[in-house]
Amino acid sequence: MAMGRAMDDVVISAALGTSFTGETGSTSTALPAAQKIAEAGTDGLTIAKLRTAKEKFDLASVDPSITRNIVVSPRQITDLLGTTEVTSSDFNTVKALANGEINSFLGFNFIVSNRLSIESSKRKCIAFASDGIALGVGKDVNARIDERADKSYATQVYYCMSIGATRMEEEKVVEVQAHEA
Repeated sequence: MAMGRAMDDVVISAALGTSFTGETGSTSTALPAAQKIAEAGTDGLTIAKLRTAKEKFDLASVDPSITRNIVVSPRQITDLLGTTEVTSSDFNTVKALANGEINSFLGFNFIVSNRLSIESSKRKCIAFASDGIALGVGKDVNARIDERADKSYATQVYYCMSIGATRMEEEKVVEVQAHEA
């Protein structure tokens, strides 16, 4: 589980942070301001913010057949469950309120994570097309479980891998800020 969380942190950092581009990977590229949906006042995650993220993808001609995801915290799910458009079967074919979860809405698959950063009560959620962020594995998983004679034969677990991630195209990643107290 810890390695999975470490992988999540690498991908989140690559999505919202500085990417290194060019032939040698020495040109730093920040996520453009045009790819950020700023939090206004004390609004959490709203339908309007989701529509804006969808519009950014559509205006950039991101192929609609490519899976679109949004990574949010549990609070953003709670925000959306408070809106009629998400919970009403008139608007949404998934009975979100009955299940207490949102799987998809407005073409986004929802991924819940507690690893997203929060600054000044603003949670940075990530909307992305599946091919907009790449995870590279430099060294695959190496795992060992041994007994340590010098520690009263306690079990030692060793697990390592070498990974990195980057944005492939800025137009395929959108930062969505949502108020979270």
